[in-house]
Amino acid sequence: MLTESSDAVDGVPVRYAARPTSTSDVADVLRHTAAENLAVVARGSGSKLSWGRPPERADVLLDLSGLTGIVDHAAGDLVLRVRAGTPMSTVVDTLAPAGQRLALATRLAGQRGPLGGTVGGTIAANPPGPLRYAYGMVRDLLIGVTVVRADGAVAHSGGAVVKNVAGYDLGKLLCGSLGTLGIVTEAVFRLHPTPESTAVVAKTVGSGDEATRLAVAIRHSQVAPSGVELNWTGSGGTIAVLVEGVAGGIEARTDALVGLLGGDAEITALPDWWHEPVAGNTILRAAVAPTGLGALLDAMPDSAVARGCAGLGTVHIGLINPSADLIVTLRKVAQAHDGTVWVEQAPAAVRQAVDSFGPVPALSLMRRVKRQFDPDRRLSPGRFVGGI
Repeated sequence: MLTESSDAVDGVPVRYAARPTSTSDVADVLRHTAAENLAVVARGSGSKLSWGRPPERADVLLDLSGLTGIVDHAAGDLVLRVRAGTPMSTVVDTLAPAGQRLALATRLAGQRGPLGGTVGGTIAANPPGPLRYAYGMVRDLLIGVTVVRADGAVAHSGGAVVKNVAGYDLGKLLCGSLGTLGIVTEAVFRLHPTPESTAVVAKTVGSGDEATRLAVAIRHSQVAPSGVELNWTGSGGTIAVLVEGVAGGIEARTDALVGLLGGDAEITALPDWWHEPVAGNTILRAAVAPTGLGALLDAMPDSAVARGCAGLGTVHIGLINPSADLIVTLRKVAQAHDGTVWVEQAPAAVRQAVDSFGPVPALSLMRRVKRQFDPDRRLSPGRFVGGI
């Protein structure tokens, strides 16, 4: 069941590894690790394993790369059941011939190979993507989940029906928990049809105030875009708006957008940066009220890059070896606009200088949830906010 390992998780040495290929295998491993009081860190492709904080200990690396495959694609019901170790690129390839998609569209999901990540890693890390504006995050598309608890018990939540409201919505609780509450082995997602036609309207913006003003204007318009993305470098950038739908309805909406944005706004191709993560050895995930986006952009140094959903006030900020003072300053600006900034990825020196998550409301509630799911703190201990 367990083999010796010389691997490491975010610099923390691993003693053993296991590579289960089924939910029952995962349950067997967790029952054994519970009996031996071993800490377990789950890994899919490993693309997001350095997000958050390093685990306090990682006795067992649970490699889920063998837990793959599409269990069921009910095209008529727009529902997909898939195993957790399945690469997101496989999901994309499976759905495309049926004219359907999983509208997560995370910036990593479009990548091939290890960078694309797996289904389980996407649930655990909850990365935002360009289509969040219209379709929401992982938690908004996840309608069912099979999870193995720290003691090896298998639990199911939701199902293969979009309108399923029975019981607790366990899946939403697991989204973004970085594997600290349970090991997801299967997931059920609601799907959407691939749009018949798409168009993009882009405009350069010269200040944070202008980016904010335009994003708010789009939000209050009747255009109903699928994405309102901003690419920001130095003291300016580009705002790009994605419109999707039937061919006959696209032209009027894009014309309305060009008029709404004004200036050099024009219909263009999808920008090269649309699906690309920001560059930098330190990546911050920031979320503020949409009206506070300009203040956050103005507080960034000229060397920083920001990319994300201007329409919702959520951006990733790429930096090179930032000081702790800079991160604290950005957090204060975000807090002034009902927001947060957490360090998604960073070198060890940065994460030692500043807490990865910063002040977070409802921390005591999160700790009580952790105690219910994993009272002995054996699942990725310490990776999440507040050392959960």
